[in-house]
Amino acid sequence: MISFEEIERFLPKYLSPTAEQKLFAELEQFPDNIDKRFYSYLLKKKDIIFQGDGIKDLLVINLPDTRTGNAPSMIISNTCDVDPSNLRFFASRILYAPIFNLAKYEKNIIEDGLKDAESVKSHIETIRKQFVSQIFYLPPGGDLQEESIVFLDRIINLPVGYIPKEEIANKKIFTLSDYGFYLFLFKLSIHFTRIREDFERGSEDVKFNKKSLWKRIWG
Repeated sequence: MISFEEIERFLPKYLSPTAEQKLFAELEQFPDNIDKRFYSYLLKKKDIIFQGDGIKDLLVINLPDTRTGNAPSMIISNTCDVDPSNLRFFASRILYAPIFNLAKYEKNIIEDGLKDAESVKSHIETIRKQFVSQIFYLPPGGDLQEESIVFLDRIINLPVGYIPKEEIANKKIFTLSDYGFYLFLFKLSIHFTRIREDFERGSEDVKFNKKSLWKRIWG
């Protein structure tokens, strides 16, 4: 297991000493403190979309089913990429994933009869402790009334301008605190990047002509 001395090396450098110590203290208590501390009330009313924000009524689709609907969703894109003031040569899009009610998810598993009750209970507990790599657990907090989950492999995208700036604050369900945001980034990194994937990929053999290289450089 990684030590907290090692974790400390990767703490955000922009935090004040007080905020850094608070974040570190919360990380030391993980996973026994996954509660409303996940959320920030300081940024919730800002008209900025932050990475990890919960947003009401975003367009969702579950391919190959082509029907669409609206559902609360969590922003996956980083904050800078969805900031409309950052001008680019291309139209930027916002990545997000639907938020699901945990109790309904558990009920569906039980009704499907795929696992026994004890296995289902154990599975739900591993979700609550953030031990399932492709699921991010959301405790109640902000305007989120019930335990919820986000599947990190069910990402959708829309143009950044889909949510008018003047509607952002009213559409926010929650904004993550430093603690919640750090764990969110940690889960994203585990889900999307596995440095130790246990496969030797190799590469194509390419003949390197040293003479022709120097000839190109020096003419």
